[in-house]
Amino acid sequence: MSLSRTSPVASLIPERLFIFELANNHMGDVEHGLRIIDEFAALARGYDFAFAIKLQFRELDTFIHPDFKGRTDIKYIKRFSETRLDRAQTRRLVARIKEHGLIAMCTPFDEASVDRIVADGFEILKIASCSFTDWPLIEAIGRTDLPVVGSTAGIELLDIDNIVSFMRHRERDFALMTCVAQYPTPASDLQLNQIDLLRARYPHLRIGYSTHEDPNETLPVAMAIAKGATLFEKHVGVPTETYALNAYSASPAQARAWLDSARKAYACAGVTGERVEPSREERDALRDLRRGVFAKRPIAKGQRLKAEDVFFAIPAQPGQVTANDWSKYTHYTATDDIPAAAPVTSAATRREEVRARILSIVERVKALLSESRGVVPGEAELEISHHYGLDQFDRVGITMVTVVNRGYCKKLIVVLPGQSHPEQYHARKEETFHMLHGDLVLRLDGEDQVCRPGSVVTITPGTRHAFESRTGAVFEEISSTHAVDDSFYTDPAIGQNPDRKTFLRYWLA
Repeated sequence: MSLSRTSPVASLIPERLFIFELANNHMGDVEHGLRIIDEFAALARGYDFAFAIKLQFRELDTFIHPDFKGRTDIKYIKRFSETRLDRAQTRRLVARIKEHGLIAMCTPFDEASVDRIVADGFEILKIASCSFTDWPLIEAIGRTDLPVVGSTAGIELLDIDNIVSFMRHRERDFALMTCVAQYPTPASDLQLNQIDLLRARYPHLRIGYSTHEDPNETLPVAMAIAKGATLFEKHVGVPTETYALNAYSASPAQARAWLDSARKAYACAGVTGERVEPSREERDALRDLRRGVFAKRPIAKGQRLKAEDVFFAIPAQPGQVTANDWSKYTHYTATDDIPAAAPVTSAATRREEVRARILSIVERVKALLSESRGVVPGEAELEISHHYGLDQFDRVGITMVTVVNRGYCKKLIVVLPGQSHPEQYHARKEETFHMLHGDLVLRLDGEDQVCRPGSVVTITPGTRHAFESRTGAVFEEISSTHAVDDSFYTDPAIGQNPDRKTFLRYWLA
């Protein structure tokens, strides 16, 4: 399944966004929270990334059931209660984040906190994995105008599909983050390949990586960048004599190593979305390793160079044609005499590219075969006959697919609209034409007859024959063995043209 849209919302979530998750690491001490913000803001200034500092809000008066308030034997009730900040204190944190020019981001865990996030001027809203399918909360989030990032730890694909659809229908600026809800997460459980899955399933969404691994680990963020993640989250704090860090929160020094790894990964990854231009050093190194084209024998001015006329060897000379330039789609004609063993240079030749013409012929042949509903063997060779050259192919020429050539022979002949095949005869071969598609005017010893689908005509040895089609034709040629020396053209110029055929093997792909 792939949920996509034709006109995605322009994202307000920056590229290369690194999120410092403060969570409850302020420890309920606003001055300590301000210190964390200051130290990580100073750290961020050394990197060419976008940065956000993220808080978490819970309206504890209603978030905790009245019967459980004050309980110290329940982990999260104790933790949240002891690290509570009042509205004025959290606004001080938000103001400090913005003073440093960082993005203020927040995770709400109840509907009242959503309203508070909007009122306090946060710029991005986060859905925690535990809240991903909390539909009352999701509905409240859906009524805001803030960009939204959702973590997906432990969430079924169908539920992710539903939230993606919910956000898409509201035209929300939305991103997803892969995540594992183990604190800390062992390296063997990071499941970074989930980035690939989410990117393939939701190609219109930004995909990120929210980390809970040991804060000394720096390889995972580099791998996530290589896999195409574009936003990253890590729990952070500042250890003091009073406040220790938990096992998955990074100190400024650990966060610096994490960011250094990310920066190096981006440098290694290089250009995105387009083919990179090689450096001069790279071009020179490759050039030195390429074989040059040398004349095997003297080549006269005006002569078309063939494979038998040249050999390939190192070292290539400046301005020399190389083996990498040589192909059946690239033709070279000498513009000067070239002595034996001399380098074949660009200055001494004229280069002609025929790839586009050949590919155009192939596409038209495939289209006519498809129209005829014929079945062609997958690896059958395509033979393009251009009796007077490729420039004249649309006027004089045909294409053939040899299906079998043993004691008997079967070929598929394709005649494109407006093409004709020049007159020829065979000394030994007898052949039968079986029309499959289109129209054909077949001329036998000067007499014309019209062939239509179903027509069967046998041509005996010695019979001169030519044909043409107005709208295009496909027919089977069934014959005795075809020999290369058994075709004689009325126009001797055709027989004297050694470049009248092009063969392609893998043309059906």
